[in-house]
Amino acid sequence: MSYNTLMYKIILIFFLLFTMNHAKDIQPITTLKVSGLVSDFVKDGDYLYVATDEGIVEIIDLFTQKVVNQIRLEPIKTTMGNLVPTRIHSIDRYQGKTLLVSSGASAYRNVWIHDGTQLEKIIDEKKHLMPKRAFFTAEGKVILGTFGSDVTLYDTEENYKLYNTHISESTMGGMVLSQDKQKMVLSDESGTARLIDVNSSKIEATFSSEHVDNIYSIAYRNHTLITAGQDRRVGVYRKDKEAYHLKSDFLVYCVGLSPSAKTGIYSAGTDNHLQLFNTQDGSKTDRLIGHYATPNKIMFISENTLISSGDEEKIFFWVLGE
Repeated sequence: MSYNTLMYKIILIFFLLFTMNHAKDIQPITTLKVSGLVSDFVKDGDYLYVATDEGIVEIIDLFTQKVVNQIRLEPIKTTMGNLVPTRIHSIDRYQGKTLLVSSGASAYRNVWIHDGTQLEKIIDEKKHLMPKRAFFTAEGKVILGTFGSDVTLYDTEENYKLYNTHISESTMGGMVLSQDKQKMVLSDESGTARLIDVNSSKIEATFSSEHVDNIYSIAYRNHTLITAGQDRRVGVYRKDKEAYHLKSDFLVYCVGLSPSAKTGIYSAGTDNHLQLFNTQDGSKTDRLIGHYATPNKIMFISENTLISSGDEEKIFFWVLGE
C-alpha cells in the first residue's frame, strides 16, 4: 500500500469518526394535520398538494402552512351498496393542472385531471388498468406506470396511447421523473432500476448491482440515483462513480435527495426515523425524529429544507442545520 493511499484511508477514517460524533437528532419545525392518511404529495410553486386515503387533496400554502383549498373525489359505492372514501394513490402537478390516480369500485383504478375548476376522468377503471403512478410530461401528456411494469404514454387531447411498453417481468416498485421530465427511473421487485427516455420508452441505463430484493422507492436528481430496498439496503448510483450501498437494520421504505444530490436521506429503523447521509462517501450524519408511523415519502424543497409524510394524518416540515 502506497503512502498516499494509507494517508487517504487514515484521513477518511478520522472524517467518518468526526461526523458520527457530531451527528444530532433534528425535530420537525412544525407538523400539519390533514384529512386522512397521506398517500402522496407534490410541490407546485408556493403550494403543497397532499393526497389522502379519504379522497381529498389538501392544498397547503407553504408560507402560512395552512390548508387554503381542497379537491374532493366522490366516494365509491361498494357491491353491498355502502359508500367508502376513494383512496388517492398518486398525485402530480403541471401547468396549473392536477393529475390523480384513485381506486375504483372494482379492482382497477381511475385517472383524473383537475384543471383548477373541473375534475375530468381521463382513464376509467372499465379499461381494466392498474396504474401505480402517473406523471405529466414536459409536453403536458400523461405517462403511466402499472404494477405489471408496463409504461404508457397517453395523449389526453387525442385520447390516444402514443406507446405501451413492457419494461420488466417483475412487479413495479418505484417510479420517478427527472427534474426536466425527459427521463424516468423505474424499479422493480428483482432489485433492478432502469432509466428510460420518456418520449420513446427506450431503456438507456440499468442499475442492478446493489440490491438482491424488491426496491420500494427511488429518488433521482442531478444524475444521482438512490434506492430503498426490502433487503435493508440503500443503493447509491452516481454518474461515472462506483456504485455502493448502505446497510440499514430495517426495511427501507423511502428515500430522498437534495437538489445538488450531495445529501441523501432514507427511512431507518423500527422507530420511524429518517437518516441523512453524504452521497459522496456514504457517511451518515443527522437523523430526523418525530414520525410515529412508517415514513412513505421524503422531498427536499431546498438543500436544507424538506417535507415528509408517513402512514399518518400529518405532514412534517424540517429544517437542517449547517
